[in-house]
Amino acid sequence: MTNPPKRARLSREESQAQTREHLLEAARRLFIQAGFGGVSLRDIAHEAGYSQGAFYSNFPSKESVLLELLRRHMEEEARQLSALLESVDQSTDDVLAGLEAWATELDQDADWAVLAVELQLHANRSPAFAAEYGTVWEVHRGELARFIARLFGRLGLIPPAEPTQLAASFMALAHGLALQRATTGQEPVGRMIMVFTRGLIASAKASSP
Repeated sequence: MTNPPKRARLSREESQAQTREHLLEAARRLFIQAGFGGVSLRDIAHEAGYSQGAFYSNFPSKESVLLELLRRHMEEEARQLSALLESVDQSTDDVLAGLEAWATELDQDADWAVLAVELQLHANRSPAFAAEYGTVWEVHRGELARFIARLFGRLGLIPPAEPTQLAASFMALAHGLALQRATTGQEPVGRMIMVFTRGLIASAKASSP
């Protein structure tokens, strides 16, 4: 009987990256279950199977974990939207079909609606967190504005407002609907975003040839 192959030992950097991922996953679960205020650093470390020292080796505070979850969510959303434009034809129907598929997946992520509530509430309570939250928000607004400009350009249309203004409006709509959905269970975010997107595209003027 042959012995199973030995697993390669993780490097220091790989081990720390793995610990960081486990802490983030644990924090996400706990924030959803108990809310930001109901979770301690010790809770997160215990849930992930580590000591508080391991937590502090990866994150300076509980707020930094919440910000990292937000940053990752927004980066993934920007990546998905960019990939969407690369994968569809230029026709309006194909683009809208791709967006509909993305919006459907967005509606299935109920956990993000809960985390959105925690982000908004904590930003309202903590000026320091609000400043860092605003920085992440600005970066995402820029990414979303570039996507909107590319989207209308692909369709040969002129955006009915500046892409940065539209991006901020879509973000406000998404976060507001996420808050509402988390508390009342109504109005799926993705579906309503598509209602407004279709309206904007239908009302846009064609760009000059």
